[in-house]
Amino acid sequence: MLRLWGRKSSINVQKVLWCLAELGLQEGVDLERIDAGLHFGQNRTPEFLRMNPNGLVPTLEDGELVLWESNTIMRYLVRMHDKAKRFPADIPLQYSSEKWLDWQVGTLWPTLRTAFLGLTRTPENQRDYKAIEKSYQDTNALLALLDKTLEGQQYCAGNVFTIGDIALALCVSRWILLNQTFPKETGVRSTLNNVAAWLERLSAETCFDDIVEKELNIIK
Repeated sequence: MLRLWGRKSSINVQKVLWCLAELGLQEGVDLERIDAGLHFGQNRTPEFLRMNPNGLVPTLEDGELVLWESNTIMRYLVRMHDKAKRFPADIPLQYSSEKWLDWQVGTLWPTLRTAFLGLTRTPENQRDYKAIEKSYQDTNALLALLDKTLEGQQYCAGNVFTIGDIALALCVSRWILLNQTFPKETGVRSTLNNVAAWLERLSAETCFDDIVEKELNIIK
């Protein structure tokens, strides 16, 4: 049985949970999930740090193999556990997805993270509202690139759902929730019709709705 360490409110844990759901792997049947991180703790214990010296979630155990980094975990799960061929084996599609996975973790999330942490993890009297608004508006500009891509195709890598869509959609969901919860602090949210249609498609055709947060987890 797989073992996954991480709380459900973590965007990176959500990526793995969504991937597992698409693969038909169920918690309690194929997977043991252990809450860890933030108020759950456990991620700084000697046992956890032996598995993941970063002290972060998610961390996956599959027999003797231990993996961390959410995008790597998704890649592994698809390679090893996609018995029903839910995800494409076509190499060009795979690498079209890979570029978006790298873009999400290296460009999109670092840009949005300032606004996210500033509004959900930082006490109100310590917030840098100028930096928060800049972070959010810079994310608007980045997501316009995704919107342009989706103008001519259904998913990020083409017309087939891939794990690139998982990583991107969870970021986009937080981008929307931040503006809905903090409209003044984030400023105007761009109208991106192709992104909106893509999210509706994911809602209808994938396990997106079972995983995505419906409201922000705000720590005060």
